[in-house]
Amino acid sequence: MAHVFVTGLATLDTIYHLDALPIGGDKFRANEAVITGGGGGANAAVTVARLGGTASLATRMGQDHIGDMILAGLEAENVDLSPVHRTATDRSAFSSIYVTPGGERQVVNFRGEALSGNAEELQLPQSVDAALADTRWHAGTARTLDLAKSRDIPGIVDAEAPIDLDQIAAASHVAFSEQGLIQLTGDTDILSALKTASHAIKAWVCVTAGRSGVYCMVKGQIENIPSFEVTASDTLAAGDVWHGAFALKLAEGADELTSAEFANAAAALKCQHFGGRLGCPNRAETDDLVRHGSR
Repeated sequence: MAHVFVTGLATLDTIYHLDALPIGGDKFRANEAVITGGGGGANAAVTVARLGGTASLATRMGQDHIGDMILAGLEAENVDLSPVHRTATDRSAFSSIYVTPGGERQVVNFRGEALSGNAEELQLPQSVDAALADTRWHAGTARTLDLAKSRDIPGIVDAEAPIDLDQIAAASHVAFSEQGLIQLTGDTDILSALKTASHAIKAWVCVTAGRSGVYCMVKGQIENIPSFEVTASDTLAAGDVWHGAFALKLAEGADELTSAEFANAAAALKCQHFGGRLGCPNRAETDDLVRHGSR
């Protein structure tokens, strides 16, 4: 069983299903609502566990009720929480999220200050096969990637804006969101921006582009790994699921294109279900979509 060490944000999400995104200072009634765990790092760790891997999560949070709820949800998903650091002076992160029937979303997040400061306490387990870090914890990302490089294992970045090149210098794989790629390069043409990023970063690079699939650099040329055709209900956490699935497949020894195809399938399956992380797929249905799904 492959082991992925994940560093990043963990939140508590209150998710509302609305007919349209709210505008103005009125009252709005939700058609459906759930409270569940969220955050890029935490969602990726849950994805790894649901897909049959071993996931360890390194994050910081407060010694408060919100933190208790976040950890309870992760424990239920069999995520190893031994690297989590809690303090009495920090407040845990939480979000309010609005989702429309077409899957469009609006997120308001309180992140607090728990993910500031250094990350000297971070250490990789002896058994780890890959490391994944989101860019929400600057020092944690840099530390995790340095440790992965020293072990000669994949060090993968979930590259969301804002991105600092020094933060991701040790990465072996950088997977950008469109927003993250545009922020880094200043170029709104994502194909041109991907070429620019590939020259600036000594790593394998790609950008996730929703229904357009994933674009990556292969021997100096851009290749597209198509998405799988599904009816989207909720895109919340789809990117996090993608990164978790991609990291797990690399940890299992697969190449980048195979790993990206597998991640596309996992993210597509998630989009079919309302509730953010609650829609994370299992291994059997993900493998089945890779084998038989339409693209």
